[in-house]
Formats: sequence, C-alpha cells, structure tokens
Amino acid sequence: MKKTKYIFVVGGVMSSVGKGIAAASIGKILQSRGYKVANMKADMYVNIDAGTIRPAEHGEVFVGEDGVEADQDLGNYERFTNQVSKRENYITTGQVYAEVIRRERNLEYGGEDVEVYPDIPKEIIRRIKACQEKNESEITIIEYGGTVGEYQLLPFLEATRMMKSKNPEDVFVVLTSYLPTPSLLGEQKSKPTQHAVTDLYSVGLNPDFVLCRADKPATPDIKKTISNVCSLPIERIISAPDVYSIYDVPVNFEKENFGNILLQTLGLRERQKDLADWTALANKIKKIKKEVTIGVVGKYFNLKSCKDTYISVIESINHSAWNLNYKPNIIWLDSEKYENSEDKLKELDKLDGIIVPGGFGKRGTEGMILAADYARRKKIPYFGLCLGMQIMTISFARNILNLKKANSTELDQNTPDPVIATMQDQVEKIKNKNYGGTMRLGAYPCVLKKGSIAATSYGESKIEERHRHRYEVNNSYIEPLEKAGLVFSGKSPDGKLMEIAELPKKEHPFFLGTQFHPEFLSRPLSPHPLFTSFIKACINKKK
Repeated sequence: MKKTKYIFVVGGVMSSVGKGIAAASIGKILQSRGYKVANMKADMYVNIDAGTIRPAEHGEVFVGEDGVEADQDLGNYERFTNQVSKRENYITTGQVYAEVIRRERNLEYGGEDVEVYPDIPKEIIRRIKACQEKNESEITIIEYGGTVGEYQLLPFLEATRMMKSKNPEDVFVVLTSYLPTPSLLGEQKSKPTQHAVTDLYSVGLNPDFVLCRADKPATPDIKKTISNVCSLPIERIISAPDVYSIYDVPVNFEKENFGNILLQTLGLRERQKDLADWTALANKIKKIKKEVTIGVVGKYFNLKSCKDTYISVIESINHSAWNLNYKPNIIWLDSEKYENSEDKLKELDKLDGIIVPGGFGKRGTEGMILAADYARRKKIPYFGLCLGMQIMTISFARNILNLKKANSTELDQNTPDPVIATMQDQVEKIKNKNYGGTMRLGAYPCVLKKGSIAATSYGESKIEERHRHRYEVNNSYIEPLEKAGLVFSGKSPDGKLMEIAELPKKEHPFFLGTQFHPEFLSRPLSPHPLFTSFIKACINKKK
C-alpha cells in the first residue's frame, strides 16, 4: 500500500506572515501536479472551535459544509483547492484535551495513567490521520497556528517529531519565517529566522524548506546564510515576497521552481502540470483599471483589521468584480455613526453598492437599519448577508408596514413586532446558555421562486448553501410583508424558513438578502452567482 505524505507548515518569528496562504498554495501546486491533497488547520487555543470567539478578536469564523465553525484559513484552503472542508480538517487544543479526558473517563486507557506526553501528541496524530483517511488524500498539508517557540505549540511539534521519527521519508516540515528589513539599514536580516530554526532544532525537528516572507524577494546572500544554518540545499530556501494579490502566491512559488523541488524532496513524480487558468487570473487581476466602489456597513472594525473579520466577503467581492473586469474599491463604514447623525447617510450616495454582512448583538444594528432604508429609497444596490437580510426585513417592516418598533428578538426581547424571531429549536438552547456549536450550521437546501432575481442569478430552482444563525423571519409576519411587496424568493423545501428576501427588479435594481452565507462558496475561478448579480447592478448604477 502506497504511503501518504505529510507536510507540516509552521511559523517562525511572528504570526500573521501568511502561513495559511502558503499552506493553501502548496495544496494548489501539488493538486496542479495531479495529486489528491487535503489541507488541515491546527489551532492552539483551548476553545473547542472558533464559533465562540469574537470575529474582531480572531478573524472570521468560517463554516464548513457539515457545520464546523472553524478558523478563517479553511476558507483559504477551499478557495485555493476548491475542496470541501469538514470537521476532520480542523483541530484545536480544546478538542484534543476534551477527547483524551473523555477516553480516560470511559476507561479507554485500560487503567493506565494519562499524561500530556505522549497521550496528547498521540491524539493529535490520530486526528491528522483521520483527516487523511476521510479525504483519501495522497498528500496532507497541516498548518500549525502560532509560531515555533510558543509553549502551546509544543505538543503539536512533538506529534510531528513522533511521526517523522517513525516515517522520516513521509513527513516534511516547511518553516514560514519573516525577514525584517529595518528602515535605517535598508537590508534584510536573517537572524530572527535563524533563531526560529534553532527553536525547531530544540524540539528535534529540522525544516525541509524555509519560505522567506518579506516585503521584497530574499537576496542571494540571505538565502545562502539560511541554507548554511539549516544545512539545506539553497534551492529549498524559497522566496515569498509581498505580492499584488494572494492569488499570485502559487504563481510566485512556481517561478522559484518550488513545485518541482517539493516533489523531488517528497520522492514523487510529476503526473501533470496545469496551473494555466490560475496563472491567467493572477495576471488578469493586475491589468484591470476600471473600479466599482462597494461600501461594507459593518460593526467589527475596532479590534482587528477588517480584512480578517470579513475575509470571505472581501474575496467574494473580488472574485465577481474581477470576473466582470472591474477592480473593487471597498469602503469600510461603521454603522454606529449613522445612529448619531442620519445626515451621514448621504455618504452612501457616492457608493455603487452596499453590503451589510453577518454579525451578532445589538451594537450598530440601528445604523444598519437606517442604511438599508436609505439604500431602498435611493435605489442603491443592497446585498444583505445573514444579519444583513434580517436588517433589511426589519427596515422594510418599519418603513413600509409602519411597524415603527419592529425588531429582532435578538436585538430587543420586548419588541411588540418581532419580525425576526428566535428559531424554535434554539429557544431552549439559549435559555440553558448552550451556545457552542448549537446554531443552525452547515449546508441546507433552498428552493427558489421562478422569475426572481435569485433564481435568475443561480440559473436553477434548487440550491444548497451554508448557514450560521439562531434567528429567522417570523412566519406570523410573512403574509403582511409579502402583501407590502417584499418577495421571499428562497425558502426551505418545507416552506417554513425564509432563506432569501428581495424586492422585484421593477421596484429596485438589487435589494436582496440571504439568511445563509453565500460568501463561503465563492471561488476565484467560479464566483458566486449572487455576488456577481450584485456587482453587475453596482456597475449599472455606476454607468
């Protein structure tokens, strides 16, 4: 039986240097060579999953097809390799310890004492192999969160060491490390990376490759220095400079001959080489001149960069705009400022379109409701995602049905008109504070109304999209909302859950919201149809 290969991507010097994009790019390159790959993310936090972490704290929560609430890097893996991520593709320290403790309580260790070493690394190895088996991958790429030298990472590095000591020809380590360029010196420095390599040595691991992240390509002298420190051939020191877009990264790696060297190191033959469509897209992006301006009216702008918080939304906008030969100019608009001064809503006039993305909690929602109403009245294309659909429904009820205090029970438990209400299966969960992993999560089917904007966009009558929510349009208000002109163009197969709301095209160029998250299914080479229809409406407004 042919053995699978394992590639571990670890970080050096500091976090947020692009390990996720590097891991996704490695997957893409190997896939283009004809190999079946799987990407896996291992996070160090003790949370069971990312679902209970604030987006402004840790970035977007990405939802897999089976409902796993995971780190945003799973989104990168899906966008690069066009593969579906599931629970097996995601691991946290919390999951590992919870399973080891469960097994101990069930006497599954046969009365032995259970210890951090080796039992925790063994559980990590079991999960890595479960991911490989589930995906039937020939090469499994595991990205470790954090950086070498952090104590939280030690059990994971030990798991890698154990796997490598048993099968050295099948386990490889890629160190993604940062090369700083002090402004006063004006030259790259390799010393921090050398220390990262030493940290790896201290746990019994050698890097097989070093990806040199920097603002510019690694110089020959730097490559030679790192090569000597690591005792690696210089061709395994790969330059990874800043690029125009993340989709340039696999193309850039290929310029460094990374794919061929990687296969040689793994002891594998090239079966094919087809990165043509991807390379064409990466080259096309740089040449686009025309702009379309999209305003994202959100609330998670204070603690972390908007790019991490709304990464899937940003990439979905990019995919569709590029497909239509436009470059998106994304404007970040904090919804809270509209609550203090409605005059500030006039700034929306300069936009070609507005997106209200997902979110939780009351803060900023009144500003979103005002923005949705303004977009409706001024005929500005509006696209609501999850919370954004609920916001447009509340706004419609207040301003068209004249239900001035209409709201969601999430935002106001005492509202006299709960047009958005808690889903029935969520009531007891909320009452018992059972929050983690209990929302309506993952892929569910949706039936589309013939002739609607939604159905026209998809070009089919039944779709499947990913969800993450506890609240839905209250069925008691559906009839009056529909009589007033709001069209529920997407519903669950039993007709009980409203999945898409829109205004007819004769009333508005694009005023549509989805209870699901279409951004999770957009891909660079196959943009999401709803985002594409929205961008088309934005371009028409611009013209």
